[in-house]
Amino acid sequence: MTESLLSSRISSSVSSVSKTEREELLAVAEEIPDLIKLGRGDPDRDTPEHITKAGIEALENGYTHYTHWAGMKELREEIAKKLKRDNELEYDPDGEIVVSTGVQESMYVLFQSLLDEGDEVLMADPHYTSYDAVVEFAGGELTLIPTSEEDDFALQPDAIRENLSPKTKVLVVVTPNNPTGAVIPPDTLEEIADIAKEEDLLVVSDEIYEKIIYEDYEHVSMASFPDMYERTIVLNGFSKAYSMTGWRIGYMAAPADFIEKTERLKHTLTISTNHASQAAALAALKGGDECIEETVDVYRERRDYLMDALDEMGLTYGYPAGAMYIFANIQPTGRNAFEFCKDLLTDAKVQIFPGTTYGNGEGYVRISLLAPTDQLKIAADRMAEVVKGYVG
Repeated sequence: MTESLLSSRISSSVSSVSKTEREELLAVAEEIPDLIKLGRGDPDRDTPEHITKAGIEALENGYTHYTHWAGMKELREEIAKKLKRDNELEYDPDGEIVVSTGVQESMYVLFQSLLDEGDEVLMADPHYTSYDAVVEFAGGELTLIPTSEEDDFALQPDAIRENLSPKTKVLVVVTPNNPTGAVIPPDTLEEIADIAKEEDLLVVSDEIYEKIIYEDYEHVSMASFPDMYERTIVLNGFSKAYSMTGWRIGYMAAPADFIEKTERLKHTLTISTNHASQAAALAALKGGDECIEETVDVYRERRDYLMDALDEMGLTYGYPAGAMYIFANIQPTGRNAFEFCKDLLTDAKVQIFPGTTYGNGEGYVRISLLAPTDQLKIAADRMAEVVKGYVG
């Protein structure tokens, strides 16, 4: 097929983005009937009824117009209350909180605002690879810090120090983590905060999975440590905890003078976040955490079952203390991650994603907990048969 004129003139930053293994597997999956999907990060649970009802009522009551570029005042006030209650963070809703069209818009805005050409960003690997794109589009360079199964894939302070360079400007901390489920312990986070202060690093604290956490593990915001407020941008949203991925609503919190300087970029992208989605988010915050606790109980049951199933297969993993994924080691099968996922897709009708989709994750696969328990059990049985075919 002859390349079009428009395609031949596309920018170098966009043309460098190539088709991924994930996209190839998704294309194959479209042709497979009765597929059990344990790949994507979209909760299978519906948005809680009281939240959906609030969105519907908002539309019926004329919430179909622009809001303030930073979001509805009442929603920003409720977010500020949440940050104080849950995270011991004090943010002024009138100048330090911006409601965004999902956390990904906040990611784009903040990196465009922070980075000059060649500035370096550090983050743990394996990682959520949308960060690759937003850093690259802002002219920055992403340096990935290896984590290990032995540490349950939690980011280690010494590894940060080993990867620092004169160009390092920003450190991204994601806990709980996608794709590994790692939760960084509070004392380790405090060490990381000390490094940020010693090296004068800015910190992006991605807390989208903070509510999905198991046992006695604890989520602590990087911005809550002494002298970290002024150098930290907090990212959070409603997609995971409230099963609201399709509503596209998140937020960022940071000092007022930084937020003020992001206004033009945020306004240029979306003017304001969907009005009805904001009303739904407001209902989510006002409705309490009971619906979240129910969701976490469901995910915990699924996680425990799947860990037992992997143990029986002889496959190991980093302990998933949070989020909704297990990052499993399939090296005993002798297959690389992509081959294993493709075999599982075509031979067992189960969709998971290779660790290489999340950076340097060769030898691992990400299995999500986002299918009903009965389907998860069938998928585990099918996966066991595939593994048995490799290892006997």
